[in-house]
Amino acid sequence: MLLVESLGKQVPLPGGPLTILEDVGFSICRGETVAVVGASGSGKSTLLSLMAGLDVPTRGRVLLDGHELSALDEDGRARVRGEKVGFVFQNFQLLPSLTALENVMLPLELRGDGEVEAPARQILARVGLGERLDHYPRQLSGGEQQRVALARAFVTAPALLFADEPTGNLDSHTGEAIIGLLFELNAAAGTTLVLVTHDEQLAARCHHRLRLDAGRLMDDRVASA
Repeated sequence: MLLVESLGKQVPLPGGPLTILEDVGFSICRGETVAVVGASGSGKSTLLSLMAGLDVPTRGRVLLDGHELSALDEDGRARVRGEKVGFVFQNFQLLPSLTALENVMLPLELRGDGEVEAPARQILARVGLGERLDHYPRQLSGGEQQRVALARAFVTAPALLFADEPTGNLDSHTGEAIIGLLFELNAAAGTTLVLVTHDEQLAARCHHRLRLDAGRLMDDRVASA
């Protein structure tokens, strides 16, 4: 599903280039759940951005379901994301002017689907928000907002889901409920899940763990090992 080869990322600074990632390589099979772990500043979020085609590497390449992302222009990468990728973020990234239902309908509308309301209602009911369809993000708790974000991510049936610290803004009890729901939805859909986290207990729930340290891949481990 995802192949990362000799990936490197540098950014120019007045004192010289800053290396964020260096010579990172691994593969992720279809249907796997993978945790990317490491301390703050280790390059986790940069790696996620490169894997999703939100940024381009300085060197190396990423193949997402056979598409070499850096060989595509911005529109091409956006098209691949729209067809194959879902996202869940730490800060939810819901549009404040849209209701829960409208937020979940939006990716279907952007994709040009003919029917958008019924699948949005169905997935919101599945995450326990069937009675909150007309509420705006400001009227929802943090946990409820992240449930809307999960519904929005899964409503397009993505082949690959990226989750960047999905419980970072939630208390531990709410976070555990959200993670349980994330893994439940993921298993039902057969989605490939790449989860960026600093939580070792959460990482242990994944099939595979990638550990970054100062931009280098230090550990590439199967959960059962």
